[in-house]
Amino acid sequence: MLFDAFAPSSALQLIGFADVDAFRPVETMEDARSIPLDIPNFAAARAAVSLPACRIIVMRSFARILDTAYRMPGGMVILSMTDDLQVNFKGLDLDARFFVALRGNDECHFVEPQTNHHAMIIFSPELKDRDWFDRSDSLRARVANRPALLHARQLLLDILRTASVQPLLFETTEVAAHLQEGLLLALDDLFRIDPMLDLRASAQGERAIKLVQRIDDYVAAYPTAPIYPADLASQFGVSIRTLGGAVSKVRGMSLHQYIRLKRLWATRARLLKGGGATVATCARAQGFHHLGEFAAAYRAIFHEAPSDTLARGRQGGCRQAD
Repeated sequence: MLFDAFAPSSALQLIGFADVDAFRPVETMEDARSIPLDIPNFAAARAAVSLPACRIIVMRSFARILDTAYRMPGGMVILSMTDDLQVNFKGLDLDARFFVALRGNDECHFVEPQTNHHAMIIFSPELKDRDWFDRSDSLRARVANRPALLHARQLLLDILRTASVQPLLFETTEVAAHLQEGLLLALDDLFRIDPMLDLRASAQGERAIKLVQRIDDYVAAYPTAPIYPADLASQFGVSIRTLGGAVSKVRGMSLHQYIRLKRLWATRARLLKGGGATVATCARAQGFHHLGEFAAAYRAIFHEAPSDTLARGRQGGCRQAD
Protein backbone atom coordinates (compact mmCIF):
# COMPACT_ATOMS: atom_id res chain seq x y z
CA MET A 1 0.00 0.00 0.00
CA LEU A 2 1.11 3.57 -0.67
CA PHE A 3 1.49 4.57 2.99
CA ASP A 4 3.14 1.38 4.22
CA ALA A 5 6.57 2.54 3.06
CA PHE A 6 6.55 5.60 5.34
CA ALA A 7 6.90 6.25 9.05
CA PRO A 8 6.08 9.54 10.81
CA SER A 9 8.98 11.82 11.66
CA SER A 10 9.73 15.41 12.59
CA ALA A 11 9.39 16.26 8.89
CA LEU A 12 6.55 13.92 7.91
CA GLN A 13 3.13 14.06 9.50
CA LEU A 14 1.41 10.70 8.96
CA ILE A 15 -2.07 10.00 10.30
CA GLY A 16 -4.49 7.12 9.78
CA PHE A 17 -8.20 7.49 10.50
CA ALA A 18 -10.13 4.42 11.63
CA ASP A 19 -13.59 5.95 11.19
CA VAL A 20 -15.29 9.01 9.80
CA ASP A 21 -15.75 10.62 13.21
CA ALA A 22 -11.97 10.68 13.70
CA PHE A 23 -11.63 12.29 10.26
CA ARG A 24 -14.21 15.05 10.84
CA PRO A 25 -11.86 17.49 12.66
CA VAL A 26 -9.55 17.56 9.62
CA GLU A 27 -12.46 18.48 7.37
CA THR A 28 -13.62 21.16 9.80
CA MET A 29 -10.23 22.85 9.62
CA GLU A 30 -10.23 22.71 5.83
CA ASP A 31 -13.83 23.85 5.25
CA ALA A 32 -14.85 20.53 3.70
CA ARG A 33 -17.94 18.38 4.20
CA SER A 34 -18.05 14.69 3.30
CA ILE A 35 -20.89 12.19 3.21
CA PRO A 36 -19.23 8.73 3.22
CA LEU A 37 -20.81 6.17 0.91
CA ASP A 38 -19.21 2.99 2.31
CA ILE A 39 -18.99 3.11 6.10
CA PRO A 40 -17.77 -0.50 6.66
CA ASN A 41 -14.74 -0.04 4.38
CA PHE A 42 -13.75 3.41 5.62
CA ALA A 43 -9.95 3.73 5.88
CA ALA A 44 -8.50 7.18 5.28
CA ALA A 45 -4.89 8.26 5.70
CA ARG A 46 -2.96 11.47 5.22
CA ALA A 47 0.73 12.34 4.91
CA ALA A 48 2.00 15.92 4.91
CA VAL A 49 5.40 17.52 4.30
CA SER A 50 6.31 21.21 4.26
CA LEU A 51 8.88 22.74 1.91
CA PRO A 52 10.00 26.40 1.87
CA ALA A 53 7.18 27.65 -0.36
CA CYS A 54 4.73 24.78 -0.64
CA ARG A 55 3.03 22.08 1.38
CA ILE A 56 2.48 18.55 0.08
CA ILE A 57 -0.47 16.48 1.28
CA VAL A 58 -0.90 12.92 0.04
CA MET A 59 -4.29 11.44 0.84
CA ARG A 60 -5.97 8.07 0.81
CA SER A 61 -9.58 9.12 0.55
CA PHE A 62 -12.78 7.09 0.82
CA ALA A 63 -16.00 6.65 -1.12
CA ARG A 64 -17.89 9.87 -0.48
CA ILE A 65 -19.74 12.95 -1.62
CA LEU A 66 -17.47 15.92 -0.96
CA ASP A 67 -18.27 19.63 -0.92
CA THR A 68 -15.35 21.91 -0.16
CA ALA A 69 -14.48 25.59 -0.30
CA TYR A 70 -10.91 26.03 -1.49
CA ARG A 71 -9.07 29.22 -0.49
CA MET A 72 -5.75 29.06 -2.34
CA PRO A 73 -4.22 32.52 -2.87
CA GLY A 74 -0.90 31.00 -3.92
CA GLY A 75 -2.39 28.23 -6.02
CA MET A 76 -2.90 24.47 -5.74
CA VAL A 77 -2.41 21.38 -7.90
CA ILE A 78 -4.10 18.02 -7.26
CA LEU A 79 -2.98 14.91 -9.14
CA SER A 80 -3.59 11.18 -8.86
CA MET A 81 -0.98 8.96 -7.21
CA THR A 82 -2.28 5.73 -8.74
CA ASP A 83 -3.77 4.73 -12.09
CA ASP A 84 -7.16 3.64 -10.75
CA LEU A 85 -8.52 7.07 -9.82
CA GLN A 86 -12.27 7.58 -10.23
CA VAL A 87 -13.92 10.88 -9.36
CA ASN A 88 -16.78 13.03 -10.60
CA PHE A 89 -15.92 16.73 -10.53
CA LYS A 90 -18.80 19.16 -11.08
CA GLY A 91 -20.58 16.53 -13.16
CA LEU A 92 -17.48 15.50 -15.15
CA ASP A 93 -16.08 11.97 -14.85
CA LEU A 94 -12.31 12.15 -14.35
CA ASP A 95 -9.73 9.37 -14.17
CA ALA A 96 -5.97 9.23 -13.62
CA ARG A 97 -5.27 10.98 -16.94
CA PHE A 98 -6.33 14.29 -15.39
CA PHE A 99 -5.06 16.73 -12.82
CA VAL A 100 -6.75 19.86 -11.48
CA ALA A 101 -5.39 23.30 -10.67
CA LEU A 102 -6.65 26.41 -8.91
CA ARG A 103 -5.40 29.80 -7.81
CA GLY A 104 -7.87 31.80 -5.75
CA ASN A 105 -11.21 30.67 -4.35
CA ASP A 106 -13.76 28.14 -5.57
CA GLU A 107 -16.66 26.12 -4.21
CA CYS A 108 -16.11 22.57 -5.46
CA HIS A 109 -18.26 19.45 -5.60
CA PHE A 110 -16.91 15.93 -5.98
CA VAL A 111 -18.19 12.38 -5.85
CA GLU A 112 -15.63 9.65 -5.19
CA PRO A 113 -17.25 6.24 -5.79
CA GLN A 114 -14.22 4.43 -4.36
CA THR A 115 -11.01 4.86 -2.38
CA ASN A 116 -8.58 7.13 -4.24
CA HIS A 117 -4.98 8.16 -3.68
CA HIS A 118 -4.10 11.72 -4.64
CA ALA A 119 -1.57 14.43 -3.87
CA MET A 120 -2.37 18.07 -3.18
CA ILE A 121 0.43 20.62 -3.56
CA ILE A 122 -0.46 23.97 -1.96
CA PHE A 123 1.75 26.92 -2.88
CA SER A 124 2.66 29.93 -0.79
CA PRO A 125 1.50 33.30 -2.19
CA GLU A 126 5.16 34.36 -2.01
CA LEU A 127 6.16 31.79 -4.63
CA LYS A 128 7.02 33.46 -7.94
CA ASP A 129 4.25 33.06 -10.52
CA ARG A 130 5.24 30.36 -13.00
CA ASP A 131 2.36 31.14 -15.39
CA TRP A 132 0.49 27.98 -14.49
CA PHE A 133 -2.86 29.53 -13.62
CA ASP A 134 -4.37 31.31 -16.59
CA ARG A 135 -7.57 32.11 -14.75
CA SER A 136 -8.19 32.77 -11.07
CA ASP A 137 -11.09 31.54 -8.92
CA SER A 138 -11.85 28.49 -11.04
CA LEU A 139 -10.70 24.94 -10.30
CA ARG A 140 -9.97 23.50 -13.74
CA ALA A 141 -9.42 19.93 -14.89
CA ARG A 142 -6.64 19.34 -17.40
CA VAL A 143 -5.36 16.34 -19.32
CA ALA A 144 -1.94 15.35 -17.99
CA ASN A 145 0.99 14.36 -20.16
CA ARG A 146 1.71 10.79 -19.07
CA PRO A 147 5.53 10.94 -18.68
CA ALA A 148 5.29 14.28 -16.84
CA LEU A 149 2.61 12.90 -14.53
CA LEU A 150 4.65 9.79 -13.69
CA HIS A 151 7.72 11.93 -13.04
CA ALA A 152 5.78 14.22 -10.69
CA ARG A 153 4.36 11.22 -8.82
CA GLN A 154 7.82 9.72 -8.34
CA LEU A 155 9.26 12.99 -7.05
CA LEU A 156 6.42 13.29 -4.53
CA LEU A 157 7.07 9.76 -3.29
CA ASP A 158 10.79 10.49 -3.06
CA ILE A 159 10.13 13.63 -1.00
CA LEU A 160 7.85 11.73 1.40
CA ARG A 161 10.37 8.90 1.70
CA THR A 162 13.20 11.32 2.43
CA ALA A 163 11.07 13.10 5.05
CA SER A 164 10.35 9.74 6.64
CA VAL A 165 13.91 8.38 6.88
CA GLN A 166 16.05 11.56 6.86
CA PRO A 167 13.94 14.26 8.49
CA LEU A 168 16.92 16.36 9.53
CA LEU A 169 17.59 17.18 5.88
CA PHE A 170 14.43 19.30 5.91
CA GLU A 171 15.99 21.53 8.56
CA THR A 172 18.60 22.51 5.98
CA THR A 173 17.17 25.28 3.82
CA GLU A 174 19.40 24.43 0.86
CA VAL A 175 18.29 20.76 0.75
CA ALA A 176 14.60 21.58 1.19
CA ALA A 177 14.81 24.24 -1.52
CA HIS A 178 16.51 21.76 -3.87
CA LEU A 179 13.74 19.20 -3.35
CA GLN A 180 11.14 21.89 -3.94
CA GLU A 181 12.76 23.17 -7.14
CA GLY A 182 12.81 19.66 -8.59
CA LEU A 183 9.09 19.35 -7.92
CA LEU A 184 8.36 22.77 -9.41
CA LEU A 185 10.26 21.87 -12.58
CA ALA A 186 8.23 18.67 -12.88
CA LEU A 187 5.02 20.68 -12.57
CA ASP A 188 6.31 23.09 -15.21
CA ASP A 189 6.45 20.11 -17.57
CA LEU A 190 2.99 19.00 -16.52
CA PHE A 191 1.50 22.38 -17.40
CA ARG A 192 3.65 23.08 -20.46
CA ILE A 193 3.05 19.83 -22.34
CA ASP A 194 -0.57 19.55 -21.37
CA PRO A 195 -2.74 19.99 -24.50
CA MET A 196 -5.17 21.87 -22.27
CA LEU A 197 -8.40 20.23 -23.17
CA ASP A 198 -10.57 22.64 -21.32
CA LEU A 199 -12.94 20.66 -19.12
CA ARG A 200 -14.45 23.52 -17.22
CA ALA A 201 -17.97 22.68 -16.24
CA SER A 202 -20.35 23.64 -19.02
CA ALA A 203 -23.25 26.00 -18.49
CA GLN A 204 -25.45 22.92 -18.19
CA GLY A 205 -23.16 21.52 -15.49
CA GLU A 206 -23.22 24.81 -13.59
CA ARG A 207 -27.02 24.80 -13.68
CA ALA A 208 -27.02 21.26 -12.27
CA ILE A 209 -24.77 22.32 -9.40
CA LYS A 210 -27.01 25.28 -8.58
CA LEU A 211 -30.09 23.03 -8.61
CA VAL A 212 -28.46 20.62 -6.16
CA GLN A 213 -27.54 23.54 -3.92
CA ARG A 214 -31.18 24.64 -3.94
CA ILE A 215 -32.20 21.10 -2.98
CA ASP A 216 -29.70 21.17 -0.10
CA ASP A 217 -31.13 24.49 1.11
CA TYR A 218 -34.69 23.17 0.86
CA VAL A 219 -33.93 19.98 2.80
CA ALA A 220 -32.21 22.04 5.52
CA ALA A 221 -35.10 24.51 5.72
CA TYR A 222 -37.83 21.84 5.86
CA PRO A 223 -36.30 18.88 7.70
CA THR A 224 -39.60 17.22 8.66
CA ALA A 225 -41.60 17.83 5.49
CA PRO A 226 -42.15 15.05 2.95
CA ILE A 227 -40.47 15.96 -0.32
CA TYR A 228 -42.01 14.87 -3.62
CA PRO A 229 -40.09 15.31 -6.89
CA ALA A 230 -43.08 16.84 -8.69
CA ASP A 231 -43.58 19.49 -5.98
CA LEU A 232 -39.87 20.29 -5.81
CA ALA A 233 -39.57 20.54 -9.59
CA SER A 234 -42.59 22.83 -9.72
CA GLN A 235 -41.19 25.08 -7.00
CA PHE A 236 -37.85 25.37 -8.79
CA GLY A 237 -39.46 25.87 -12.19
CA VAL A 238 -37.87 22.83 -13.85
CA SER A 239 -39.04 19.44 -15.02
CA ILE A 240 -38.80 16.32 -12.86
CA ARG A 241 -36.36 14.90 -15.39
CA THR A 242 -34.12 17.98 -15.15
CA LEU A 243 -34.20 17.84 -11.36
CA GLY A 244 -33.37 14.14 -11.24
CA GLY A 245 -30.71 14.52 -13.91
CA ALA A 246 -29.01 17.28 -11.94
CA VAL A 247 -28.75 15.15 -8.80
CA SER A 248 -27.53 12.15 -10.77
CA LYS A 249 -24.91 14.27 -12.57
CA VAL A 250 -23.55 16.05 -9.49
CA ARG A 251 -24.14 13.47 -6.74
CA GLY A 252 -24.17 10.17 -8.61
CA MET A 253 -27.51 8.92 -7.25
CA SER A 254 -31.25 9.45 -7.53
CA LEU A 255 -33.05 12.38 -5.93
CA HIS A 256 -34.83 10.07 -3.47
CA GLN A 257 -31.57 8.38 -2.43
CA TYR A 258 -29.82 11.70 -2.00
CA ILE A 259 -32.49 13.30 0.18
CA ARG A 260 -32.75 10.19 2.34
CA LEU A 261 -28.97 10.04 2.71
CA LYS A 262 -28.76 13.67 3.78
CA ARG A 263 -31.51 13.19 6.34
CA LEU A 264 -29.92 10.01 7.70
CA TRP A 265 -26.63 11.85 8.19
CA ALA A 266 -28.41 14.76 9.86
CA THR A 267 -30.10 12.29 12.22
CA ARG A 268 -26.78 10.64 13.00
CA ALA A 269 -25.19 14.00 13.81
CA ARG A 270 -28.01 14.66 16.30
CA LEU A 271 -27.70 11.20 17.86
CA LEU A 272 -23.97 11.72 18.38
CA LYS A 273 -24.69 14.85 20.41
CA GLY A 274 -26.30 12.63 23.04
CA GLY A 275 -27.93 14.66 25.77
CA GLY A 276 -31.59 14.01 26.52
CA ALA A 277 -32.55 13.13 22.96
CA THR A 278 -34.15 9.83 22.01
CA VAL A 279 -33.91 7.88 18.79
CA ALA A 280 -37.55 8.66 18.03
CA THR A 281 -37.22 12.44 18.51
CA CYS A 282 -34.03 12.59 16.43
CA ALA A 283 -35.60 10.55 13.63
CA ARG A 284 -38.84 12.52 13.56
CA ALA A 285 -36.91 15.81 13.53
CA GLN A 286 -35.59 14.74 10.11
CA GLY A 287 -38.90 13.53 8.71
CA PHE A 288 -38.63 9.80 9.56
CA HIS A 289 -42.02 8.95 11.03
CA HIS A 290 -42.00 5.20 10.42
CA LEU A 291 -39.38 4.17 12.97
CA GLY A 292 -39.06 0.60 11.72
CA GLU A 293 -38.22 1.71 8.20
CA PHE A 294 -35.90 4.37 9.60
CA ALA A 295 -33.99 1.85 11.73
CA ALA A 296 -33.56 -0.48 8.75
CA ALA A 297 -32.33 2.32 6.48
CA TYR A 298 -30.00 3.59 9.21
CA ARG A 299 -28.48 0.17 9.82
CA ALA A 300 -28.01 -0.37 6.07
CA ILE A 301 -25.93 2.83 5.82
CA PHE A 302 -24.06 2.93 9.13
CA HIS A 303 -23.96 -0.78 10.05
CA GLU A 304 -25.14 -0.12 13.59
CA ALA A 305 -28.48 0.55 15.25
CA PRO A 306 -29.51 4.16 15.91
CA SER A 307 -29.60 3.31 19.63
CA ASP A 308 -25.91 2.30 19.48
CA THR A 309 -25.00 5.66 17.94
CA LEU A 310 -27.01 7.48 20.62
CA ALA A 311 -25.26 5.50 23.37
CA ARG A 312 -21.85 6.48 21.99
CA GLY A 313 -22.99 10.10 21.84
CA ARG A 314 -24.07 10.05 25.48
CA GLN A 315 -20.79 8.42 26.54
CA GLY A 316 -18.86 11.12 24.70
CA GLY A 317 -20.91 13.81 26.37
CA CYS A 318 -20.24 12.29 29.79
CA ARG A 319 -16.47 12.20 29.15
CA GLN A 320 -16.49 15.86 28.11
CA ALA A 321 -18.42 16.77 31.24
CA ASP A 322 -15.86 14.98 33.38
